[in-house]
Amino acid sequence: MKIEILQISIEEKSVLQNLLELYNYDCSQYEESDVNNYGLYGYKYLDHYWTEKNRFPFLIKVDNKIAGFIMIDDYKYYENSDTKYSISEFFIMYKYRNKGIGKYAVKEITNKYKGKWQLGYNPKNIIGKKFWNKTINEITKGKYEYIKNDQTLRYEDGTYSEVLIFETE
Repeated sequence: MKIEILQISIEEKSVLQNLLELYNYDCSQYEESDVNNYGLYGYKYLDHYWTEKNRFPFLIKVDNKIAGFIMIDDYKYYENSDTKYSISEFFIMYKYRNKGIGKYAVKEITNKYKGKWQLGYNPKNIIGKKFWNKTINEITKGKYEYIKNDQTLRYEDGTYSEVLIFETE
């Protein structure tokens, strides 16, 4: 199995836009979000990944087939942190889950962009929560900070995020 993490060019923006619809549909079961009048969830920060510094969108491919994406930026979702990077969005399609692809992608990205990281997740997403805690624990050998009910990051349904802060060297 060949896994690739490829930066998405502006010409490929529509690919990411389409994948974000699948991602948002997947997340809607936890966040109780709705589609707009056009039947789409949308992603209001999509263009920012090509117009702002320090935003990087990547496709995750397996054997030359799209398997998901990872988006990073330098936004401080958890305001009380001196982090350099954030994993803003992350998605692996069902067919490719539980095969080590997501963990591989996170390791590759956090090794490419070394420094202090943060990521937030919805605690209602039990599978995602297990994935993130296990993956970050492995990457950092247990050296990370866990913040429960972070009051600065709130989902549409009012749920407060859980945040992991960690460093890669």
